[in-house]
Amino acid sequence: MSRKKCEPIFGAIRICVALLALLSLFAGQASAEALLCGIDRLEASQCRELAGLRVGLITNAAGVTRSGEANYAMMLRNGVKLTFLMAPEHGFAVDVEAGKKVASAVVADTLPVFSLYGASKKPNLQQLRQIDLLIFDLQDIGARCYTYISTMNNAMAACEQAGIAFMVLDRPNPIAPLGQAGFMLKQGYESFVGAVDIPFVHGMTVGEIALLLKTQRYHRLRLTVMPMLGYQRNRFADEYPDFIFKSPSPNITSVESTLVYPATVFLEATNVSEGRGTEAPFMQFGAPFIKSEALLPAIKRYHLSGVSFAPVQFVPKSSKFSGELCHGLKLTITERRAFDPFKTATAILLELQRLYPEKTGIDKEGRFFDRLAGTPLFREMIKKQQPLEMIMEESGRQVRRFRQSMTPELRLYD
Repeated sequence: MSRKKCEPIFGAIRICVALLALLSLFAGQASAEALLCGIDRLEASQCRELAGLRVGLITNAAGVTRSGEANYAMMLRNGVKLTFLMAPEHGFAVDVEAGKKVASAVVADTLPVFSLYGASKKPNLQQLRQIDLLIFDLQDIGARCYTYISTMNNAMAACEQAGIAFMVLDRPNPIAPLGQAGFMLKQGYESFVGAVDIPFVHGMTVGEIALLLKTQRYHRLRLTVMPMLGYQRNRFADEYPDFIFKSPSPNITSVESTLVYPATVFLEATNVSEGRGTEAPFMQFGAPFIKSEALLPAIKRYHLSGVSFAPVQFVPKSSKFSGELCHGLKLTITERRAFDPFKTATAILLELQRLYPEKTGIDKEGRFFDRLAGTPLFREMIKKQQPLEMIMEESGRQVRRFRQSMTPELRLYD
């Protein structure tokens, strides 16, 4: 066959080769962007790491694989000797309101679920001695006061005491691109809403926090962290096409609510509603005594980046001011990467305290507020009406000192 006659064939071959190269490039990009959480890596190995071990699992209904299968179901399917589950605040079904005790339960007909938010918040040592390994697989939301970190801390302490190994299946910090901000935990102000000395907006994964806790407190603990593959600290959780972000608690319904949570959660320790009992918890706040028309221009004067405010009225069905008409503001995130939740929280608190000093409820002792903040300094600066820039400068100094103390082995994804 002449070259001239073969030319169409050669052309077709060149097109096919080019298409294959393009497909290969796209496949490589997809592979590079794919996110495998700790639970997914365990599934990929058919749970080989758990072979022959009696296992306990701390989790809830948000603990699923990338296909949406419950973590415990995947383990059972792969022959893991799963002895029991343990559930944190909000219960295994993630349907119990904050602060309410969680009862024990049963899943998969015979698998017991023991509460870690009932009479005790620490695993029972006798139960731990029935297993060889306790696994932690919970979705955190990036703020120190969210209690799943405290549950992990208590579990690590109990495992070290019982001589039981501990494994963390790592998951994304949904607000990691926002970085670190807020005050550090001052000695003497430790509580269940502040158990680890990390920034209030901590920017870390639960696996990294576990490694930090081991170096600080639990030197004898046999700790394994199953890190993620494909995790990028500059991506929000809903920017991974193959990651399922399920609500880890009743009032955290989306990644958007995790962004706003650190900006309004301090209101839990005031006489202002943080929106619980409404269709937009943490996305709005208010009280019967607030005048939106006075508060809105006061907040706008701060020129806060990445967020806008609008007047709102709501009637909570539960929690503070249940059944009462509240006036306040609703937050809308306009640019995620420009948003600073701690700066926003500080501005809100400064103006509420300035406009309603006798009604905000940031009392003289402020015990709950100080536990949330991790220090009395934040409350004291708010009450004294210190400038926003001064408060941010002080909290920034504390965060920088923390960053300098972080050794390379504690940074799993840098």
